Amino acid sequence: MGELLGLTAAAVRRHLDVLSEEGAVEVKLVSGNRGAGRPSRRYVVSRAGQSRLGNDYLEVAAQALHRLNQVGGADAVRSVARDRFAAVEDRYREAIGTASNLKDRTAALARVLDEEGFAASVRTVGLAANAGGRTTLKAAQICQGHCPLQDLAADFPQFCEEETELFARLLGVDVRRLSTLPTGGHVCTTHVPLGRDTGQTDPTEP
Repeated sequence: MGELLGLTAAAVRRHLDVLSEEGAVEVKLVSGNRGAGRPSRRYVVSRAGQSRLGNDYLEVAAQALHRLNQVGGADAVRSVARDRFAAVEDRYREAIGTASNLKDRTAALARVLDEEGFAASVRTVGLAANAGGRTTLKAAQICQGHCPLQDLAADFPQFCEEETELFARLLGVDVRRLSTLPTGGHVCTTHVPLGRDTGQTDPTEP
């Protein structure tokens, strides 16, 4: 952040302290990622901060979905969630392009999610070598730090499930959700098994 904003590390920390005091961000202590030593500090957007980032008409939408659930049941809510992601699927697919490499497709998906306001990033995991000198199965993790549908998805997990299925179609492999904001995670994390690259961008295509 300092490099992007032209600030010193101390200045960035002062800004983060102010945001923390205002309740816009929360501090998470993460251990086990850097070996021995004190846990690292991760700053994540709080629920109040999520609201500031934009949830226009969210209360009205929630009321409408609850009413729809009463009348039509869970399948009716799922249909709404499916239509929501169908509306963006072509745009996401165009942004990913024709990259045949799964790692490149995953990075492209993270970029378009970030541009759409999901505060997304991607990291590669599983690179450590075992005793035989062979590396473990590599995987990528797409992390989303913001979700405008977070409060809706807390009551209607169909939105998270449909988004996960969208990612699987776009990437051409089965993906798995490790954590979500609506269920208490500090980010939504999607696990992408790079070792299962099929070379296809959509498993439903011939």
